[in-house]
Amino acid sequence: MLNRADFYDAELKRHNGHLRAAASVGVRDRVLDIGCGSGQSTREAARVAVESEAIGVDTSSEMLEVARRRADEAGLRNIAFELGDAQHHAFPAAGFDLCISRFGVMFFADPAAAFANVARAMRPGGRLAWMVWQGQERNAWSGAIRQALAPGTAVSASASTPFSLGDPAIATELLSTAGFVSVDFIDVREPVFYGPNVDTAFDALISLYLVTDALAQTDEAPDKAMQRLRDLLEAHMTPEGVLFDSRAWIITARRG
Repeated sequence: MLNRADFYDAELKRHNGHLRAAASVGVRDRVLDIGCGSGQSTREAARVAVESEAIGVDTSSEMLEVARRRADEAGLRNIAFELGDAQHHAFPAAGFDLCISRFGVMFFADPAAAFANVARAMRPGGRLAWMVWQGQERNAWSGAIRQALAPGTAVSASASTPFSLGDPAIATELLSTAGFVSVDFIDVREPVFYGPNVDTAFDALISLYLVTDALAQTDEAPDKAMQRLRDLLEAHMTPEGVLFDSRAWIITARRG
């Protein structure tokens, strides 16, 4: 079974190229990566920003251990990882040229405070390129899995959080208030990958919050829900593995 770090990187492999293109890291850019996880996007930035550095921040010490190990294995010296919540982390004022995030900025308890804190960390004219999910209704991986596990139940607050920036009007208002200008949205439609076969996808999914959250919404025997999940994965098996449709935004903006 894929470990969690490998699972997330594999799940989002098709999205990475879109984020790299939008971020357009420069050789002298000092890059901040929010919600860096196991550090794949941070490493990609560091490989380009050879005359500067890339800093990854995440709330998971477990993921950061993986990130540091993989950066060492890659021989990267212009990279560092910090444990912290970007909502109130003590970033150096005007210390970054570019802020990137691959699905890491939707989970703040107070997004207005978080975006203001990030803005303080950006130099005037600094750029951001963040990838976020569009609305839940455009992301079959969430709705279909939840309904398979707990048919007819309402979406819980925790299940809705990954889609908190799916409405461009909400995201634009938050960023504008924080001091960002030229806010723009790029539509990305790529499938998410859950494994090369049904067994691998099933083993990976049952350990994730999405499944745990959905099962908590029903009193039904778990065996029936697990069988429906397996049937759903079978239906989404393709020659390239288990794939679910997804829709994301890449949000770009500049610090005013």
